[in-house]
Amino acid sequence: MPKILCLTGLVVSGLIALLFLMDLGFGMLGIVNLAPFKMISPLMDGVMLVSSVVLGVLSWTSLRELK
Repeated sequence: MPKILCLTGLVVSGLIALLFLMDLGFGMLGIVNLAPFKMISPLMDGVMLVSSVVLGVLSWTSLRELK
């Protein structure tokens, strides 16, 4: 069960990072129509990217400890 939770954390962190990276990237390129959150706040995008990386690192280290 703990391995499944670690893998779920990795998948969720990857999806969150992809979503907010797309919002930040499309917003900076000027393609706001394709940005998921219409580039409302670049600060929010940055904070969510950092938090998703932290979640990914924590999930990865927890998974490595289980092996």
